[in-house]
Amino acid sequence: MKNDSPRRWLALGALALAMLTIGLDVTVLTVALPTLAVDLNANTGALQWFSSAYTLALAALMLPAGALGDRYGRKKVLLGALLLFGVASVACALATSAGLLIAARAALGIGAAAMMPLSMSVLPAMFPDPMERQRALTIWITSTAIGLPLGPIVGGWLLQNFWWGSVFLINVPLVIVGAIAVAVLVPESRSEVRFQVDLLGVLLSALGMLALTYGFIRVGEQGWGDGTAWSIVGAGVAVLALFAAWQRKTTQPLIDLGLFRNGGFRWGTVFLILVNFAMFGMFFTVPQFFQAVLGADALGSGLRLLPLIGGLIVGSRLVGKLLPKLGLRVVLAIGFGLLACGLGLGALTGVDSGYGYTALWITVLGAGMGFVMPAALGLAMGELTAERSGSGSALLQALRQAGGTIGVAVLGTILANQYRAELGPLDREPFSDGVSAGVAAARRLGDGQLLEQVQRAFLGGMGAMLWVCAAICLVAAAVAVLFIRPKAQAEPVEPDAAQSVHVG
Repeated sequence: MKNDSPRRWLALGALALAMLTIGLDVTVLTVALPTLAVDLNANTGALQWFSSAYTLALAALMLPAGALGDRYGRKKVLLGALLLFGVASVACALATSAGLLIAARAALGIGAAAMMPLSMSVLPAMFPDPMERQRALTIWITSTAIGLPLGPIVGGWLLQNFWWGSVFLINVPLVIVGAIAVAVLVPESRSEVRFQVDLLGVLLSALGMLALTYGFIRVGEQGWGDGTAWSIVGAGVAVLALFAAWQRKTTQPLIDLGLFRNGGFRWGTVFLILVNFAMFGMFFTVPQFFQAVLGADALGSGLRLLPLIGGLIVGSRLVGKLLPKLGLRVVLAIGFGLLACGLGLGALTGVDSGYGYTALWITVLGAGMGFVMPAALGLAMGELTAERSGSGSALLQALRQAGGTIGVAVLGTILANQYRAELGPLDREPFSDGVSAGVAAARRLGDGQLLEQVQRAFLGGMGAMLWVCAAICLVAAAVAVLFIRPKAQAEPVEPDAAQSVHVG
């Protein structure tokens, strides 16, 4: 494929469409859970596993998937992953029991585990020019991020008009278009060195990520005092330490740990993990706020997230123009500053604030995400060689996934503890089970004062959590200012996000 061929951009559009399905799939399930509980006779444990099966498969297999792409061909493995994702989506839609849906969700996670890193790893071969590569990375990560708030909107509309299986079938046409475009338009690429896949590394990385992720999922469900959860986390950390030791010893490692000695990859990864805290903080609380305080239904909650998408699109459009003019350090500092501002405004939300105020701060939050995510991704990906772009992309995505899982556990605990503390005498079932249960109980009793107390307690927990997220973003802005340095140029050249910085 020629470098100036418009087919590359068509291929990128197809990849972005495929990645949109992954973002959708993460959040679309949330609006379908009440229906699934009735139609599949699923208890609370089964409902939790509908989400956990996907997350665990994704975490366990992302690193091996990247290495397989480097070894056998990134296009080939990506095509297989797309087809698996499509078949698993159909299996989810046709599942007749909770067990079958859990198995299908695990298969969906396996497909996503290869789609995420490999759809990103083919971009350097398709876009060798640094500035074009940065534009491509911006489109790729924006499509993934937009899928998250679109999930509740699409899922809510489908559930109002069709049966619950439609929330999974929506993936199928998108995957078919993506697979055809990848087959026709994306060039094959693989490592020039014919290395053997590190099978022991595959086993250790899968077991370690599986245990670490499941442990923190259990922490989020059972609380920080759960000894079993911490035993599982400890086992995961121990296995991952053994994995790291093996990677240093073996001659053909699954991942290149030397990437962390490179400041660009290291700090780009750190920034992407930190921005996930802002994302998860918002997604964890704002839909609950819409439903418990503003009284919106599932579809209404999704529609109220549209300003976030608007801010995200505007931010990602501006970042491509500002990077060459202002440089990576300034863009990252602005982006994290916007995130901190949006989260701080969110933390001040009151029972009487109304939707207009919320629309304002989630728009600012979306703009910050649009600044930070493309810039940080370009910083990290700019340091990957074409030789191991698959395994390097997988390492980056696996760390983001692990960081997100841990973030949900940490932020969820902050919210829950503050909520229960502000309930005061109401800190008892059903009010202590969460704001949804508390609001439902207060409305059944017809007690307006009780309802307001529950809502205020939730907003206290939401505020505490968002303040933590805001503080993290301020620290990240300071880190960007202190550690990202412009690269000295011997002669004037067009600067770009991937190569025109030196990281100390």
